[in-house]
Parts: sequence; C-alpha cells; structure tokens
Amino acid sequence: MSVGGLTICSSSFGPTETMDRLAAAVTGRGMAVLARIDHAAAAAAVGMPLRPTEVLIFGNPRAGTPLMQSTQSVGIDLPLKALVWQDEHGATWLGYNDPRWLADRHGGIPEAGQFIEAMKNALAAVANAATSRSVEE
Repeated sequence: MSVGGLTICSSSFGPTETMDRLAAAVTGRGMAVLARIDHAAAAAAVGMPLRPTEVLIFGNPRAGTPLMQSTQSVGIDLPLKALVWQDEHGATWLGYNDPRWLADRHGGIPEAGQFIEAMKNALAAVANAATSRSVEE
C-alpha cells in the first residue's frame, strides 16, 4: 500500500493493542496524547459498519512550535497524528505523515531541518514500539 507522504507499517498486534502500545510509546518519549478518536465506534453509533479505525493525536510543543514559528501554515498538520486500522484481510496497519512530506507541503519550512529530523526519528521509534515484537516479548 502506498499513499503519498504517508509512512505505513504493518503491525504484529491487533488494532486495539497496537493503538494502546502507540499511546504508551508516545507518552514514554515525553509527548502528550491529546486525543484518541475511534472512527469505528462513531460509525457504529449511526448504524454503519467500519473495521477498527482509530486516530491518535499527540505532540510536543518544543518540537512543533519552532516549525510554526518558521511557517505558521504547518499548524494545520500539527499536532501529529497516527492512524491504526484493520484491513479487509484482518491485518493491522499504522500510518503517519512523513515529517519531510509535511515540510515540503508547507514550502520547505526554512531552517527547520533539525526539528524535522528529530520528529522523523521520534515517529519511527514510536511506530516501531507499537508494531514490532521485541526479543524480550
């Protein structure tokens, strides 16, 4: 699966466990969880079926504020978001916007390279923690 600007990882866990692990990894790295949106529950509330589909909104003002100071339009894409979903075959996926894609989307965000790189590394780390079985497990 390929969606422009989206980094997608397969998960070794079901959707609920993947999302729980993601939330724990986010807070474990000093970021705040701002919202957890369960699209499947919202769909069920209006009588419509939807496989597990959940969004986590999270961030850290120390990382996001310098980007917005440089280019305020990036605020539409911050705080960060990650989507966990189950596909029609029962596989679980985690996706998030690539920070470099976000920077390009907003005209390159001058002088923000270190923040983009740090954001990229943090997202990769929390995605890995949420989706991969470690040797200890």
